[in-house]
Amino acid sequence: MTVIAALPTSGPGAGEQFEQLYRSSAADVYAYVASLLRDRTAAEDVTALAFERAFRRRALFDVRRGTPRSWLFAIARNAALDELRKRRRTGALLHEIADPSTELEDLDSELAERRLLVREGLASLEPRDREVILLKFVGRLSNAELARVLRCSESNAGTRLHRAIERLREVCGVTR
Repeated sequence: MTVIAALPTSGPGAGEQFEQLYRSSAADVYAYVASLLRDRTAAEDVTALAFERAFRRRALFDVRRGTPRSWLFAIARNAALDELRKRRRTGALLHEIADPSTELEDLDSELAERRLLVREGLASLEPRDREVILLKFVGRLSNAELARVLRCSESNAGTRLHRAIERLREVCGVTR
């Protein structure tokens, strides 16, 4: 019988380990989900749902399949994709990037323009390319964690990321 290392469900330190995972990952999970959904309120709900699911399923965590952080991002990804599917069924899927003017008020105009260009470039990418970029740079996942979330090899995750970045550069008109 194979022993699966789990996030402890009881005993000394069980709550503290999950709390540490929450504290170290909550902002990144929220940022990733918000980038996918483009709706802050829904992102808050989905982030809370992801942590609730992770807490209930913490005994199923298998250390051989990755880090607690990559496991958590996989749960958040699935919850966000469920929300997007639900929106498609109800016709409420948002197609526009959130209004950047509210977030960019304090930035100088050149930086604001670059950020807007990247946002528009991301919006024009295929969902698969956008997702890999968001996981890497918004979620701050390593390539190994990225591979675990996407359920592919690390080299494949790196290749997908490289190609997605090249497509983003192309749509943004950035040359090397």
